[in-house]
Amino acid sequence: MRIPERLSSTIACNRMQRADGRGRSDETASADGPTCPGSLIVVSNRQPYRHEYEDDEQPSVADSSRSNEVGSPQTGADGGSRATAESRSITVDEPTGGLTAGLDPVVKRTDGTWIAWGDGDADFDVTDEENRVAVPPDEEAYTLRRLDLSADAVDGYYYGFSNRVLWPLCHGFSDLIEDRPTDFDWYRTVNEQFADAVSDHAADDSVIWLQDYHLALAPRMIRASVPSSVTVAHFWHIPWPTPSIFRHCPAGGDVLEGLLGNDLLGFHVEPYADRFLNCVDQYLPDAAVDRAHRRIRYDGRTTHVVATPMGVDAESHDQEARSARPDQLSVLFDTYGIPENTAIGLGLDRLDYTKGVPERLLAIERFFEQHPSWLGAFTFVQKATPSRTDIETYEQYGEHVRNEVQRINRRFETPDWRPIVYTEDVLPREDLCALYRRADAMIVSPLVDGMNLVAQEYVAASVDSDTTLLLSDRTGAHERLGSHALTIDPTDTDDFAAQIERALTMSPYERQRRMNTLRQRVFSGDIESWMNTQFDWIRRVHDGVGEPDTSTDYGSDSREPTPPV
Repeated sequence: MRIPERLSSTIACNRMQRADGRGRSDETASADGPTCPGSLIVVSNRQPYRHEYEDDEQPSVADSSRSNEVGSPQTGADGGSRATAESRSITVDEPTGGLTAGLDPVVKRTDGTWIAWGDGDADFDVTDEENRVAVPPDEEAYTLRRLDLSADAVDGYYYGFSNRVLWPLCHGFSDLIEDRPTDFDWYRTVNEQFADAVSDHAADDSVIWLQDYHLALAPRMIRASVPSSVTVAHFWHIPWPTPSIFRHCPAGGDVLEGLLGNDLLGFHVEPYADRFLNCVDQYLPDAAVDRAHRRIRYDGRTTHVVATPMGVDAESHDQEARSARPDQLSVLFDTYGIPENTAIGLGLDRLDYTKGVPERLLAIERFFEQHPSWLGAFTFVQKATPSRTDIETYEQYGEHVRNEVQRINRRFETPDWRPIVYTEDVLPREDLCALYRRADAMIVSPLVDGMNLVAQEYVAASVDSDTTLLLSDRTGAHERLGSHALTIDPTDTDDFAAQIERALTMSPYERQRRMNTLRQRVFSGDIESWMNTQFDWIRRVHDGVGEPDTSTDYGSDSREPTPPV
């Protein structure tokens, strides 16, 4: 979305109506979709809307006025950097998928406030003196409260403890943990800043819903500063490690105590929830762990631990795939030199060492070795997204992937065909959905993954049902989809290659039978269903009643609705 001028007039009006930091009244909120039992405060590292200057140049006064200390006040609305935005065009990046897009309409309906790190270069030129802005710009339906973090804070909290310690730890890569001297101090400081922002907005009936591993310490801090009637919930979107791996966590006791400030703590799948219980039992001797009911009693409070698999916006991916223009793929194939008459395999990943991309490339190489008749007849398209390149491990990983692609292509390519088409370009969602629909096989092969939404997006976009999903048995998604996907062990190169061959030679009837069942499961467990389950749990914890019905059997076709045809 493009904003031709600063949002001063609309924001000023909205500030007057929303001085308490809360959203629209119940009378104007829609009753459709998931509902929250109280006024909702979402807390996440990532923000739902980001304001950016349309050009690359930034005003020097804005650079000089930005804070070098966590929590320092911003320049006032009538001076400093904010005055420089009057004549500059600002664009707004809107949520495009996953949790952010799924939660956005919920917060609109629930008198919501969203608290997040403001990482856009124009973010604080459109906020009020308390770093609040009404979003979306064309609706002003809820308040986005932004935290202004210094470069040192971002380096220590985000690139440091979050992604040099917790990320590798939770994914089982304890040898990649980097415990730098001040990172945990910054992590604590930023979590305190999030907690302070929550306390500014919390009311007696508030439901505070934290997201992911960036905020492990915040629940306990929040609990100490809000009314006892407030419900604090947290969803951990990545895996949880075994106790033998967790022992490598610097300040592990603080992390566990922080998370036990929650009334409700959610994971994608039961093994991760059980591992958390095991870690608490082993490393917090004063905690009482009730494994049968997944409850933990600690420091006078009870934390309920649940497993609820997250889904995607299946309907929108289905519709996007159906609306693909006839010439859309032709243009895309011409751009990247993809022969239209070849079978297509597809991979879509961040360049993260958990995603198993080098192992996938080795399996593709082995497939061509063992089945040379597919040379020139099968093209694998790998869309990769550079990630956290400020961390050396990620930069090295990206280089390794690129080198492997070049090596394999040099080995097999012909003048008019390459076995692997590799790109790091940003592709519009409509192009991705068109690729999903066209691909004969999608390979999702992480070494470990909390859920994996790409696998579900592919299924939702496979509207012709004449496609095959190859899915790592180390993803959370495998619990829901594994029986009708082709299961792969990403480290078993020979079996992996055999599954690729099986996917490409499977009968049309078998492909359709498998994909139709996968589509039923993805549509029955979509993002809205997941949020309904979350709010059902939150409501029961909030009201102090029994457990919700979580008896959905994803292995039984008879219980699942039929997706669009």
